[in-house]
Amino acid sequence: MGEVYAELQISFVSAANNKSSMYCKSMQPSVCRYKSTVQFLSRPDLPKLAYQKVKGKNPGVVFLPGFASNMTGQKAVALEDFCKSLGHSFVRFDYTGCGSSEGDLKDCTLGKWKKDVLAVLDELTEGPQILVGSSIGGWLMLLAAITRPEKIAALVGVAAAADHFVTAFNQLPIEVKKRIEDEGAWKVPTKHTEEGFYNLPLNIVKEAENHCLLNSPIPITCPLKLIHGMKDEQVPWHVSMQIADRVLSTDVDVILRKNGHHRLSEKEDLKLLVYTIDDLIDKLTTLG
Repeated sequence: MGEVYAELQISFVSAANNKSSMYCKSMQPSVCRYKSTVQFLSRPDLPKLAYQKVKGKNPGVVFLPGFASNMTGQKAVALEDFCKSLGHSFVRFDYTGCGSSEGDLKDCTLGKWKKDVLAVLDELTEGPQILVGSSIGGWLMLLAAITRPEKIAALVGVAAAADHFVTAFNQLPIEVKKRIEDEGAWKVPTKHTEEGFYNLPLNIVKEAENHCLLNSPIPITCPLKLIHGMKDEQVPWHVSMQIADRVLSTDVDVILRKNGHHRLSEKEDLKLLVYTIDDLIDKLTTLG
């Protein structure tokens, strides 16, 4: 990994540049405001996808939420507000079986969600986009970038969970895995639901084995920013280091939040995310 880290900037960051700092002063991360109208993307023989879109200039930004999350979260809303303030386009959406989209979660797979992302890129955007993937959305953004490289200007991972379903399942004791296989579902512990767990269908875990990335070079060459909390108890920050090591791109930054947790939705986390997008837009606009 040494030769990769020669090109890798690892930072502990808490500052923002002047432009994004002025915007961040008015951010209210505890309030989720709808800034655009919910619409539905129709696809032949596939569930309709709920989305919200802000029209604007390129590069646009597309937000990919995490597992069991949706497009109304704090990061999605903060990014929409910021893109509107700059006049750049922005799209947020719900995967099949999640949020306001059609479909049943128990019938979903990572492969189906990848098709959702590709449909959004193909049908709802024009020109190269900055994909921002949170948790499992970070895994999906990598898969989408491999399949549609011409549609990708840059990637931003927020606690990117590449290979997570498979890695976490394989680390379970044999007796636990057998019980999950007998029951057909995995109750994944979490602090983010009233029940204290996510009910993850076993078919999602098994199908996800077809999409693992960390065991070989990842053919992605665009700029890549990876933000991760060092107190993330769900997806270790080392996963972002592995992604940085595996991608072919040499324009890679890993930004570690010393006190950051998995969701990275605190006010300072959102400021950092906005700053990162703002910096990318500036660089991409200058290069363009």
